[in-house]
Amino acid sequence: MNTHAWFDAIGWSGAAALLVAYAMVSFRKLEGDSIPYQFLNVVGSFLLAVNTISYGAYPSSFVNVIWIGIAVFSIATRKRLASR
Repeated sequence: MNTHAWFDAIGWSGAAALLVAYAMVSFRKLEGDSIPYQFLNVVGSFLLAVNTISYGAYPSSFVNVIWIGIAVFSIATRKRLASR
């Protein structure tokens, strides 16, 4: 498999992770502030960021990096509140 195909597979996997996360919240299988939901956001956004960087789509890369930051912040906040 060539490099182009690998980056496409990575991107599609990231898109799938984000869609699964959104569907799980929409169908009330996960809470929007839950760690599993945010973890899916981190993984999906990371994979999409890898894909978009490889294609030079920097605005999309920027959005995905911010998306990761929001999800990581949410996980950290939830863990900090749970430890109190």
